[in-house]
Amino acid sequence: MSGIRFLPLLSVLILLFLAGSCSAGAGDGAWTILLDGHGLDAWKNPSLDWIEAESVSLDSKNPKLLVPKPGNGIWVNGKGRIRDLVTKQSFGDIEAHVEFLIPKGSNSGVKFEGLYEIQIYDSFGVKALKGSDCGGIYPRAEQKPVYHHIDKGIPPQSNAAKPPGEWQTLDVIFQVPRFDDSGKKTANARFVKVILNGTVIHDNVEVQTPTGHAWRNKELPQGPLLLQADHGPVAFRNVRVRPYVMNRLP
Repeated sequence: MSGIRFLPLLSVLILLFLAGSCSAGAGDGAWTILLDGHGLDAWKNPSLDWIEAESVSLDSKNPKLLVPKPGNGIWVNGKGRIRDLVTKQSFGDIEAHVEFLIPKGSNSGVKFEGLYEIQIYDSFGVKALKGSDCGGIYPRAEQKPVYHHIDKGIPPQSNAAKPPGEWQTLDVIFQVPRFDDSGKKTANARFVKVILNGTVIHDNVEVQTPTGHAWRNKELPQGPLLLQADHGPVAFRNVRVRPYVMNRLP
């Protein structure tokens, strides 16, 4: 009789376990892995110049270059000027986790909706921070007659950048602009939280337009994530995103 009584209880426990497992769907905060050791399938037409590696370090002969060790888990742009990585998927409000490593003097960035950039730059030790320093919300710019900034962007609250050759982490909560039924913008995009290497560097910052030379581009309720690869050598790993739920703590 004890075995017969046990079976219904076991069934209930199994059902509860399965229900809990199913609740971790994308709408409930599950992470989507975009970049790890399983290829570049999440990205549109990625350049063949990306190198997969198990580790990466500064070149001992030239600290402006990276030396990858073949393996898995890390994707390295060793040439410095290749096509950006742009996701196939578009996102609305989003949380993103990005780990990156740059050599001396290098420059990259993470662009939300492909339009709003958090700068990646060799800014270790910089005292007077600008929007073009690491973690900054990049300035607006014009491309002609030569590329130049037309504002200062929004600098990080403090300098949390690590030295070249060290892995760094960027955690961002980004809220897309809002539009009414007619397509008119009713609220600007917003960086709800930006955390560089464990330090909060932006807190609830409104962004009136896209950044860089894209500042005149049409704003949208969804767009891709972009990892910049055309401004210098950079390595990325452990890139993941999930929908931003407003009542979930960062």
